[in-house]
Amino acid sequence: MEKFLMQKFKFLLLFLLAITCQVQAAKNPEYTLVIETFDWGPAVNKVIIALDAPAKTANMADYEVVAERSHSCAVIPPAFAKGNRTVVYAYISDGKGNRAEEGSFATLVLYVAPNSPITSALQYSQKAECRGNQWVDYKVTVTNTKTNEVWSKEKGKIRPLADDFDFSGKFEYEPGKSLTYADFKPKTSSEKTPLIIWLHGGGEGGTDPSVALMGNKATNYASPEIQKYFGGAYVLVPQTPGAWMQDKDGKMQSGNGEDAYNVGLMALIKNYVNTHPDIDKKRIYVGGCSNGGYMSLKLLLKEPGYFAAGYISALAYQSQYITDSQINSIKHIPIWFIHAKDDRTTDPVKTAVPVYERLKKAGAKNVHLSYYDHVTDLTGMYGGENFHFNGHWSWIYSHANQSHTEFDGSDVLLNGKPTTLMEWMAAQKKK
Repeated sequence: MEKFLMQKFKFLLLFLLAITCQVQAAKNPEYTLVIETFDWGPAVNKVIIALDAPAKTANMADYEVVAERSHSCAVIPPAFAKGNRTVVYAYISDGKGNRAEEGSFATLVLYVAPNSPITSALQYSQKAECRGNQWVDYKVTVTNTKTNEVWSKEKGKIRPLADDFDFSGKFEYEPGKSLTYADFKPKTSSEKTPLIIWLHGGGEGGTDPSVALMGNKATNYASPEIQKYFGGAYVLVPQTPGAWMQDKDGKMQSGNGEDAYNVGLMALIKNYVNTHPDIDKKRIYVGGCSNGGYMSLKLLLKEPGYFAAGYISALAYQSQYITDSQINSIKHIPIWFIHAKDDRTTDPVKTAVPVYERLKKAGAKNVHLSYYDHVTDLTGMYGGENFHFNGHWSWIYSHANQSHTEFDGSDVLLNGKPTTLMEWMAAQKKK
């Protein structure tokens, strides 16, 4: 009996050793994550792995990818903390994911979708100590099911467009009080270059401006498609430690009180402009969403002679707190509002619609409101018009440069021809 048990133990040991040997780390077990910003936010959509030898082909069916999302403070539901990622394509590339006929890397393209939390690089937190959008610790384990090689060590991250920004900006507007910011500097030979300012929403506050930039697709203002309208433009993305609508006591207000940040923010903007003498002071544009939409309008009201135009989505500034005198003070400023009828966070009936109507009644000649029934999938990949995002997310149309309609549904015209938000804005110049 004892001999039988010993033989059984040896067999079990050999079996376990065999299984252990089947799964082995690749000679170079490192991988690089690609985090791209989509209409709904940043997602991990590629992983680049190092191969043991140069190859000409890669088969997506040979790979399995398991992702793990964690954060030291934000609570991540178990269903969204770990799961399989679907590989939809694979190709041979260089170490940056650029396609190559022959190379020592393989890039695995991963499925992403707005309703797939396991793909997201951010986690929204309700906890007071880490409120808002937070970068998660995103780890993957890649297995080649044919060779049993495993890649499980992160080498780095690539963030298309976002990596063209500098995230080190910090401006002290009062002793001990600072605002952080990200900025993009265009490559242009123009003597004078316009400036696009984007102000983030309520979920992107803090001291990491990459969240303010990538929490939604503000990276797109540095894209070649949008930059071409301006002949190259600076992009400035300031970040508040809390929320733009907070007063000095940390309470939120909708225009009925004085926020704590507009003076410091305006000082930051002026300092940035003055330290970049090639910025065209006649072509400075300010826009934002929700909290940032509130602050954009606040700056226009405070400094009606400073900006060339405004572009505001999901406005959170309530019309009832704006006087007729203030409306008259900004009726000369070109402004394009964007809002959805089903916005349950910033009610358009209290914000964008009456502000727009009051401006038009006051004689504003260049004010527009693109007013949507719903915020839909612009790509057509997830249902198109039949897919509805949160109605508050009307900034999707701004970032994608897909706004082109007036309040009544007709086309906005520029020099008699239909135009888009960014093409229109690039044509605005302070007189």
